[in-house]
Amino acid sequence: MTPSFTLKEYGIQPKKLYRNLSPAQLYSKALRYDLSAVISDKGALILSSGEKTGRSPDDKRIVKEPQTQDDIWWGDINIPMDVHTFGINRQRAIDYFNTRTRIYVVDGFVGWDKKTRLKARVICTRPYHALFMHNMMIRPTEEELKSFGKPDYVLYNAGEFTANQYTSFMKSKTSIDLSLKDREFVILGTQYAGEMKKGIFSIINYIMPKQGILSMHCSANEGKNGDVSLFFGLSGTGKTTLSADGSRLLIGDDEHCWSDDGIFNVEGGCYAKVVGLSKEKEPEIFNSIKFGTVLENVVFDKRSHAVDYNDTSITENTRAAYPIEFIHQIKKPCVGDHPKNIIFLTCDAFGVLPPVSRLSAQQAMYHFLSGYTAKIPGTEMGVSEPIATFSTCFGAAFMMLHPTQYATLLEQKINKHKTNVWLVNTGWIGGGLKEGKRISLSNTRAIIDAIHDGSLAKESFEKLPVFDLDIPKTCNRVPNNILNPSVFWKNQEEYWKTTKKLALLFIKNFKQYQTNKARNLAKYGPKI
Repeated sequence: MTPSFTLKEYGIQPKKLYRNLSPAQLYSKALRYDLSAVISDKGALILSSGEKTGRSPDDKRIVKEPQTQDDIWWGDINIPMDVHTFGINRQRAIDYFNTRTRIYVVDGFVGWDKKTRLKARVICTRPYHALFMHNMMIRPTEEELKSFGKPDYVLYNAGEFTANQYTSFMKSKTSIDLSLKDREFVILGTQYAGEMKKGIFSIINYIMPKQGILSMHCSANEGKNGDVSLFFGLSGTGKTTLSADGSRLLIGDDEHCWSDDGIFNVEGGCYAKVVGLSKEKEPEIFNSIKFGTVLENVVFDKRSHAVDYNDTSITENTRAAYPIEFIHQIKKPCVGDHPKNIIFLTCDAFGVLPPVSRLSAQQAMYHFLSGYTAKIPGTEMGVSEPIATFSTCFGAAFMMLHPTQYATLLEQKINKHKTNVWLVNTGWIGGGLKEGKRISLSNTRAIIDAIHDGSLAKESFEKLPVFDLDIPKTCNRVPNNILNPSVFWKNQEEYWKTTKKLALLFIKNFKQYQTNKARNLAKYGPKI
């Protein structure tokens, strides 16, 4: 226990209070008091998040207050609640803390740029959650912890205790509530650790753009010459795989900001999906699962404690949270120069988009707002057609302001720093799901290499009709015949039919952006 440290100012007075324990201490507490805690054969701490094994976006609420209500992008993502109900849920969390024998506190920094970083305080009841946030936030030194002072934001994780679903604005026994005025975040009714991480990211997405800093849901890496690349992409597009490049240093795998000084990582760790994980496919992540790592909801052998990463009987969303230092090739401090290249990744299961195309700044804004990928329906549905998915800014669930505010900042920074922007399709080529095939990882890596060494920007380009994309005629180590989908498809009639279908889905999705700025951007999308 930390001498003289208390939570009395929050109305919390537990019998035992532990602040910023070491991983070894948190292991000890978890193994003694958490019935789900087990040490894996590699030394990682295996825990269960209980009933909820993923985020609960329908239960996320933002307090509607005069100071901030005109800023928020209200709707299905940012759902309003009133001050009174927030107070009820906050008090419910505090009352629960006061029934517990042990409370854990983690104080840490958010953002590697010392000029703009936030101080965050996490109050929780499970050692598992404390270790998770120890890994995910930037860890203060002993001296920094002594002078930490008052935090900028406080996160109350009382997820073991449910919300009262008969309270106003509640839809279930889960509630995840943010008050920007009070700078407090309350979690009830879910023990999924990712709610803490994404709650802090939502706060970043509100604060940073107001300072002219673009917050981004992307990974970043740096080449030997200091050139930085950003990778945007939804789940399944290859963002983590492609940014983990043996010839480049990883700045971060998920959340970054772009300021006047360059790029900085928001987090101090990585939260990687581990379903299907193997040493051969993703050695960096595999080797990071060791002492100090949190493994969530994985299945393991009861005798050997070896993890079966292919077993999804608990959930497909199995995860590992570890400090970024566990990755061998990292840039530390996790900051970089202004990006030379931005890469939008999409897994187009329609097979319409080219393997790579170059975007203008206006096209970049359009595709940034669209945030397109395509998902393959489960075979149990008996359907073989792809499903188009659009997630604005490649992270709609965490965008607090209207998406055009992020897109405008992106355009300004692209133009100021002359950043190249590329759209890379890691999905199907030469046809859709039935007739085509998924582009090989080796070809995609060759495209990324050509972007990084500058050779692709020097190639000759031609226009792809309908989507009006500039596509290279050649690319080093990539077969020329696959670069233009309008030529590569054997059935040309089917190609144009499918192209029109996807174009209409883009156009329909973009109608949600009704501001004058977004209406003007519509002309940089597909045209029928």
